[in-house]
Amino acid sequence: MTIHAHALLFDNDGTLVSSLDSVERCWTRWAGEYGITAEEFGRVELHGRTAVEIVGDLLPARLVPEAVARVEQLEVEDVPNGGVRLLPGTRQFLDLLPADRWAVVTSATRRLAEARLGAVGITPKALVTADDVTRGKPDPEPYLLAARQLGVDPARCVVFEDAPAGLRAGRAAGMTTVALATTHQAADLDADLVVRDLSALSALVTGAAVEIGVRG
Repeated sequence: MTIHAHALLFDNDGTLVSSLDSVERCWTRWAGEYGITAEEFGRVELHGRTAVEIVGDLLPARLVPEAVARVEQLEVEDVPNGGVRLLPGTRQFLDLLPADRWAVVTSATRRLAEARLGAVGITPKALVTADDVTRGKPDPEPYLLAARQLGVDPARCVVFEDAPAGLRAGRAAGMTTVALATTHQAADLDADLVVRDLSALSALVTGAAVEIGVRG
């Protein structure tokens, strides 16, 4: 299978980098500080959603701003403590792409996203974070904003995601979707193409397009 695109839009956590251990450490500590039980916490979908949406599911509205700031602080402070690492194939795949052909589209805040990306040496020309949108994934707004920043028709964009919420956002934006089975089982991911991680893919720049293929 070969996918032709003019822009490639990458989720970050679970797609380019692994921060799962950090997320679990920080959110577990945060839940304890706010008296949230494991049962209550377990009912909330974490992956691919903004912190303000997650916190809003767990706490009264009056506590949300303070609680979001607290979990952001915990996660930023955890970055130097092994809180993030590159996933297989990330560096090699991104190095094949011109800087103006790709963007990172994350549900993290800008402060947290820049901390995690900086820790592994990724410097996207275009970065869309939770701070830049009014509606996070699974709404298409984040991916549509990234397409506008790159000046590319959404129909010519490919979204790379590990979370169902992100894949729904990509589909709703009218984009081709590639799912990475780094966080969820492949059978649970609804996308045009499902692979284990970016190491399974090749990229060839041809004029205005990028040809994405599956390695044999």
